[in-house]
Amino acid sequence: MKYLAGYPPTLLAQVRQLVETEGLAPLLRSRYPGPMHEVQTDRALYEYVSELKSDFMRKAPPLSKVAFDSKLHVIRNALGTHTTVSRVQGSKLKTKREIRVATLFKEVPLEWLRMIVVHELAHMKERDHDKSFYALCEHMESGYHRLEFDVRLYLTHLDSGGERLWTNSPPPPVAGKAP
Repeated sequence: MKYLAGYPPTLLAQVRQLVETEGLAPLLRSRYPGPMHEVQTDRALYEYVSELKSDFMRKAPPLSKVAFDSKLHVIRNALGTHTTVSRVQGSKLKTKREIRVATLFKEVPLEWLRMIVVHELAHMKERDHDKSFYALCEHMESGYHRLEFDVRLYLTHLDSGGERLWTNSPPPPVAGKAP
């Protein structure tokens, strides 16, 4: 249960029991019964992030790129990244800011996509995961901590061999029935 490190032992015991009884999937589906979100392209993600940024961080520097990244979860063991790259162009220093979101977030409820986007936007103002960082996350998304915990539960579900709960692909055919 690597995604839940740092949580109290009593909570970990409850999660362990849910994993053993295959109760995580029904729990998460009951909390998020709707379909997955419609943000499926890098352009749609850029527009979504830009809208959130304009709602909460108007004075923050502009973003040059926002994209889904299929290698992010595997390589950096991260679900999203915020990077700032400075380059010298002539006598000026140009700064580009990018947000990358793991492609895992293409097939989840909108609340979870919003949570990871809020997290990465908060890094534009606060570098460290400290009290002020989480206060900013909570300001942009009330219930941030619950959403983050639920994403960790989902990652634990997937890590224990569970299937994806929201997906673009049609469900597999039932044995003995014609499509």
